Amino acid sequence: MDLLLDVGNTRLKWGLHDGTRWCGQGAVLLSALDGFADVLAGLGPVRRMLGANVAGAMVGGHLGALLGRVGLTAQWISPLEEGFGVRNAYLEPSRLGADRWAALVGARAIHPAAALVVTSGTATTADVLDGQGVFQGGVILPGLDLMRLSLARDTAQLPYTDGRFQRTPRRTADAIQTGCLHAQLGAIERMFRLVAAEPGSLCLLNGGAAASLAPLLECPLREVDNLVLEGLARMLASG
Repeated sequence: MDLLLDVGNTRLKWGLHDGTRWCGQGAVLLSALDGFADVLAGLGPVRRMLGANVAGAMVGGHLGALLGRVGLTAQWISPLEEGFGVRNAYLEPSRLGADRWAALVGARAIHPAAALVVTSGTATTADVLDGQGVFQGGVILPGLDLMRLSLARDTAQLPYTDGRFQRTPRRTADAIQTGCLHAQLGAIERMFRLVAAEPGSLCLLNGGAAASLAPLLECPLREVDNLVLEGLARMLASG
């Protein structure tokens, strides 16, 4: 079995893959990272580990120690100029986030045509992958919950409460939720225009806010559980 780790800003997502299919997946909050030791103890034999870490060296070191206790060596990916069917056209390819690089590789493996690769978590990223597998660039904006939180934190009378999407909101909570959703949807749909004319183009959507965004997006889309893990699995299979 192979262990794949997607280490984000607030949580670690893990997957166990046998080279053909997923045998298990889960998540652990970084604030309770020591609990991952119990997960590792219950996984059974694991031959190798590969991960994408955007949480920093301290978290990476902590995970390395936990992995070492079960005989695994931490291996963290770095973006490449080209690999696994994707060419990275970033001006400084090494500056692309490891999670975005893995998601692009996963997207290409799942859908070998043009795609807008969207991850909607703490931040929302929308990355353009053309039909030839070239990552042309992308945008980063605050995620849905971060937008709502910033309004509550930085304004005097706007609360951080749950609202619902409404065509014409008539409550403050609904106005906030609807406005933040429109901002997310608008950014995604504008970016999708860059690939819309290519044959078979899709928006590949993953992340914690995907369920809120998917029913409202007006572009062809497919929801994927975790493109970063999919990309890491592809890297190991190609290695």
